[in-house]
Amino acid sequence: MPLPPARRINSRGRRLDPLALLEHQGRDLDLELLRAQRDRSVIAHPDLPRDVVVELCHLGAHMEASDVASCHPLDGKLVITAFFEPSTRTRLSFESAVARLDGKLLSVPDAKVTGVAKGESLQDIGEMFNSYGDLVVMRHTRTEALEEIGTGLELPLVNAGNGSGEHPTQALVDWYALLKWRPCLADPEPAEDQRIHLGVVGTPGSMRAVKSFVFMALAFAPAIRRLTVVSEMADPFGADLHGAIERTAIPVEVTNDISEVLPELDVVYMNSIALLGDSYKQLDSRYRITTDSPLRPDAVIMHPLARRDELDVSLDDSRHNLYFAQAAGAVYLRQALLVSLLGRVHRLPFFD
Repeated sequence: MPLPPARRINSRGRRLDPLALLEHQGRDLDLELLRAQRDRSVIAHPDLPRDVVVELCHLGAHMEASDVASCHPLDGKLVITAFFEPSTRTRLSFESAVARLDGKLLSVPDAKVTGVAKGESLQDIGEMFNSYGDLVVMRHTRTEALEEIGTGLELPLVNAGNGSGEHPTQALVDWYALLKWRPCLADPEPAEDQRIHLGVVGTPGSMRAVKSFVFMALAFAPAIRRLTVVSEMADPFGADLHGAIERTAIPVEVTNDISEVLPELDVVYMNSIALLGDSYKQLDSRYRITTDSPLRPDAVIMHPLARRDELDVSLDDSRHNLYFAQAAGAVYLRQALLVSLLGRVHRLPFFD
């Protein structure tokens, strides 16, 4: 059964149907596993093991395909979104997820409007948050900021990006899009012809969204035939990823020649912006992709956005464009996460 037009919310590029994932799963949601996420924090990739990722994507597909707003699942819950670094998609998709489920929001859209501007510590801010809400979603320019606020915070904490650390919920959004695009990637052993050659354009060691995406990709090893990282750096992984790369059964290669590898890739995951200290660095212009690039006819391109010149707008109307559908699914996936962490799964209509 196709989704009604109102659900097709990305206007250009590929459109993803959550029913494809639900029909492939062909089973009920694992209520016990979802309930077990209550009051947990999501700071980094170990907080999202593969079985939890698959179940949250399964729940996200239900959220996208159903009318859940009428159940008011987050009524009475208050979420604090504390963004000490600029954000468009992440902050607004979290806030939309809360508002559409009838939760309430306290928003810190800029560090300048907090006591940090006067020298207040994150530890003290965490202590105050305990009295104001039920869960905190936080982004910060400094990698160590989550640890600092955690010394005073007792509420569940969701990492929305910490310096050059991680962005685990972006990886959830990314894999939600991939599993809707090719649902069999969630299978324990996908068929050989369904496994993907995954290309990552960027530097995972200094790009938090790319780092979290790669960590999650390694958890889906049976679905990945090969992983190729395209980077201007000889060692693009950094200390965080090195051990995991060494342990994986996935063949991993690094190249600086995007034109050579592009015709072989099924999925191209791009990012251009690396956070280095207090400034941003953009990927070398050699790695730009346009409609003239030698992409496979059925290859898809993903990007966490915001983009610069590395991803040309000429691709927006093409079948290669998965990035708009990727962004469009963020609200539903984050709804699934918040309902689970806040212990409101029982209010959803799927369990009546």
